[in-house]
Amino acid sequence: MKVTRLQIIGRGLTNRCPNCGAHGLFKKGSFFEINEACANCGLKIERDEGSFLGAMSLNYGVTLVCFLTPLMLLAYHKVIGTTAAIVVAGIGSIGFPALFYRSSRSWWLMNYYVFLPHHLPANQAGTVQGNDDPNI
Repeated sequence: MKVTRLQIIGRGLTNRCPNCGAHGLFKKGSFFEINEACANCGLKIERDEGSFLGAMSLNYGVTLVCFLTPLMLLAYHKVIGTTAAIVVAGIGSIGFPALFYRSSRSWWLMNYYVFLPHHLPANQAGTVQGNDDPNI
């Protein structure tokens, strides 16, 4: 394989295309709008209708585990006040998923290709990445 699982993970964690490594997942000037395909290699980012549901579930789970659960444990053990915990949880339950949106989309795409790396165009037989010449 031309693109290894380790490369896919590294590219996913840094919000890059799993196929070519370019920073082309999101439209320039937009925080939330994702490209249909990578501008560099043409990899289809939106695979199917509803493919965002996995990323949305991942975002929800990370928000719950990494933000809300520790906050509630701090309130339970009286490290912070209950009112403060409720206010921070309310603000954070909207703010944290919005800030984590790009990563959740990239991580969901990464998870797909980590388990199915042979679906990447760069790993399919007979393709030469970065060269359009059919004679090579």
